[in-house]
Amino acid sequence: MSVGAVHAEPGNLRLRPLRPSDEREAQRAHAELAPEGFAFLLDWDPEQAWSGYVEMLAQLRHGRAVPADRVPATFLVAQVDDDLVGRVSIRHQLNEYLAEVGGHIGYGVRPDHRRRGYATEMLRQALVIARAEGVERVLVTCDVDNAASAGVLTRLNGTFEDVRLDRDGTRKRRYWFD
Repeated sequence: MSVGAVHAEPGNLRLRPLRPSDEREAQRAHAELAPEGFAFLLDWDPEQAWSGYVEMLAQLRHGRAVPADRVPATFLVAQVDDDLVGRVSIRHQLNEYLAEVGGHIGYGVRPDHRRRGYATEMLRQALVIARAEGVERVLVTCDVDNAASAGVLTRLNGTFEDVRLDRDGTRKRRYWFD
């Protein structure tokens, strides 16, 4: 983490696609979040060339080469100054699983960057992108015991609908953004 990130403001955050130069930092973020059961890098195979992974994400974004169990999605990292502070995945449509418990947007903030407003800003920007992709009503979910995420969803005026059970037994809160 660079020294400048300690005092960075959420307004300096920007979402952008992964780049070839992000390999080391993105893999570090992935390792940091793995103990929490959160995949920073979705569908990443450490045996795959990084350039191939970045290309796979670009294909998903454009709706090409989408696996049968997936939907077109935009994967973006959140950058503040020179630091990758988190990531978002914006699904352009919902399959059965996403409609039940996964939602249109998934996001995560690296542990050293939490409690600075980054999650709120990441979701605010991701909602704009989802709408630009034609999603009129956006579903975002979080684990029942994730008070920080529930606070973000409430702060951005998400409407709580209900709680559903994920296939692994995790209870998920569901919020809608109109």
